[in-house]
Amino acid sequence: MANRELLKFIRKARNEGFDDFEIKEPLLRKGWPLDIIEEAFVYLRPKIKFKNKISIYIDSEVLEGIDKRARKNLLTIPEQIEDILRRSVVNSKRVGTFKGEKLDDSLIGIFSRRQRKTLRKAKSKRKRKS
Repeated sequence: MANRELLKFIRKARNEGFDDFEIKEPLLRKGWPLDIIEEAFVYLRPKIKFKNKISIYIDSEVLEGIDKRARKNLLTIPEQIEDILRRSVVNSKRVGTFKGEKLDDSLIGIFSRRQRKTLRKAKSKRKRKS
């Protein structure tokens, strides 16, 4: 089993919204061996019994962006897409529902730039109070 302290650190960083690359880089700088770090990430990879398959069509520019992000995070393109979807669902649960907005599709509210600006403003206010 991977180092408990390392697992705890990775879980906490992921919950705070950091991607895997942003977590690995400081660990390597602090002297953690790459094989130990990789073992921890493999240990934390979700154990999925059944995988649902979804087919989507993505514009080539968007796919290039996802590919670049996947390489940065040391993931495959399907793994990166899964990560993006998982994070969006987790973040939408934290933020709550978008009751104030009248939208045809609730996903528009989740990915809305207006919502992100509101969250940024709230975070900066909290930082100023500290």
